[in-house]
Amino acid sequence: MTGPVRDTATMIAAMAPVLDTGTYAFVTTRDPERAAAATARALATFAEEEGLSLILPLAAAQDMAFSDPLPMARITLTVHSALDGTGLTAAVASALAAKGIPCNMVAAFHHDHVFIPLDMAGQALAILRGMTDPA
Repeated sequence: MTGPVRDTATMIAAMAPVLDTGTYAFVTTRDPERAAAATARALATFAEEEGLSLILPLAAAQDMAFSDPLPMARITLTVHSALDGTGLTAAVASALAAKGIPCNMVAAFHHDHVFIPLDMAGQALAILRGMTDPA
């Protein structure tokens, strides 16, 4: 396994986007008991002043009666991007924004993940794959 990639052009060329088969929802709660129950099912969490934000499988968000969660798809950029690398997030978000596709970026230790509205997943994947094409 190679180490993390820091160079912007290399990160973009090697990002190899993959569409996850799951559907997700961003939700939030201030209730400690609800937060604990939801955390057990969460893909990710982030503590904010307004409450705990969670990324849940859509079915879990619906089961837990979070109100009107927006169904989201996840595209994983499989390049091992360095935490101190620059430009990947900006390039991805800009390319999607230019086509009117909103995205929520989540950077984890090994990879970056792009969450987009479910009905735009195919278009977003094509755009991101196009960014890696050297032609």
